[in-house]
Amino acid sequence: MSKLAKKSIETAFSGLEYLPNRTPEMAFSGGASKAFLELSQYRDGAIYVGHYSGNSEWERHSVGDEIVMALEGTTTLVLLIEGQEEKHLLNEQELFVVPKNVWHRFESSTHFKVMTVTPQPTDHSLERPTDS
Repeated sequence: MSKLAKKSIETAFSGLEYLPNRTPEMAFSGGASKAFLELSQYRDGAIYVGHYSGNSEWERHSVGDEIVMALEGTTTLVLLIEGQEEKHLLNEQELFVVPKNVWHRFESSTHFKVMTVTPQPTDHSLERPTDS
């Protein structure tokens, strides 16, 4: 039997701390954890929300696509495709699907409220990956 749950995104954000200066290193030190919350488990991963400004580390998801929904603010989503960086400006109320196994990161995020549907596992890297 499946477990049904209704979640309020507004309530979830009220419980988060806004992170004004996110850096890639915070992914490894736990410094960004208070700015993110798992809303619900979903398939092979989870649905998350976050609220921050700044930049993230590189990441990729080997088992499926990631859905990124900009709820408020802006970010530049950088994808590493065949060794080249592709930059995509993502404004509030826009959605982007990051293909399976594509390295990506968020840069120049400004008061960014995001909801993602993120498959697991997730690989992380501080340095720009050499395999794309």
